[in-house]
Amino acid sequence: MDAQAKIKQTVTTNNVVLYMKGNPKFPQCGFSSLAAQILDACDAKYVAIDVLQDQDIREGIKQYANWPTIPQLYIKGEFIGGADIMRAMYESGELQAMLAGA
Repeated sequence: MDAQAKIKQTVTTNNVVLYMKGNPKFPQCGFSSLAAQILDACDAKYVAIDVLQDQDIREGIKQYANWPTIPQLYIKGEFIGGADIMRAMYESGELQAMLAGA
């Protein structure tokens, strides 16, 4: 299975997926850390994918959403955005509403 197919399968079979550097317990970059903290603050159940473990996924995820940076959040198969977008949506309450529906 190629990276694009693997990513599609992951984001469509899990309600909430965070592609990040590292994992929620040991994030490897500040933005990934922030993204995981925001989801934890929302009490979200999510699948975290460490892009540092798989070079194909690390490059493939940038093409999949046509978004150059990591972390990337997906809710119900839809690309939401990175850490800055997540923070803005969290502060407005929009993210909590989306997660509640997931």
